Amino acid sequence: MAAKVLIIDDEETTVNLIGMLLDRRGFEAIKAYRADEGLKMAYKHQPDIVLLDIMMPEMDGWEVCRRLREMSEVPILFLTAKGDTRDVVEGLNIGADDYIVKPYDNDELIARIQAHLRRAPRSDMSEELVFDGGAFRINFMNREVHVRNQLKHLTPKEFNLLGVLVRNAGRVVTRRELVTQAWGDEYGDAVDSLKLYVHYLRQKIEIDPADPKYILTSRGVGYRFVDR
Repeated sequence: MAAKVLIIDDEETTVNLIGMLLDRRGFEAIKAYRADEGLKMAYKHQPDIVLLDIMMPEMDGWEVCRRLREMSEVPILFLTAKGDTRDVVEGLNIGADDYIVKPYDNDELIARIQAHLRRAPRSDMSEELVFDGGAFRINFMNREVHVRNQLKHLTPKEFNLLGVLVRNAGRVVTRRELVTQAWGDEYGDAVDSLKLYVHYLRQKIEIDPADPKYILTSRGVGYRFVDR
């Protein structure tokens, strides 16, 4: 079965050219011309790898990468004209597996895709994760959290933090790891603000925020979402 490659880029010509290249090389190309469309295609088609542009309207590639990482370990390759070292570091820090600057060599692009496919285990995208016997549900597509059948209204920053924690349920996530994965490398100095945001989250999702059952503190290290 041909490996499925999802291309997310608002430049229609670029998407179609990459699609033709992939088809000729034996891949199945899935095309998305908008960021939100790309996320929907990811859920629907369960791609084996994602090629992602950064500069897109409404939602940029950084945010798409974060949202994909909330639900899957699928290999993500940034394919973009932004070649500054800071952009490369940012892309890798928020969860991308590779960063390719346009213009690129077709043979190199195919070789990198094949290399990541060889190393990456198959990872299905989870639109929704359920914990606590169904009492806790988080839906990544709708960005909604239900606790005991009640919808909890989270800010984007709060949801991103919770998303990182639940994807790593059962293990301690360090404070710096939590901040950079949830908000980006540029927030690396915002570790001191993390305690306040965890407080906000607990106020919204815990029965007794003073005695949390979902988000536990590992003193001096970080936080852990209880896997049960």
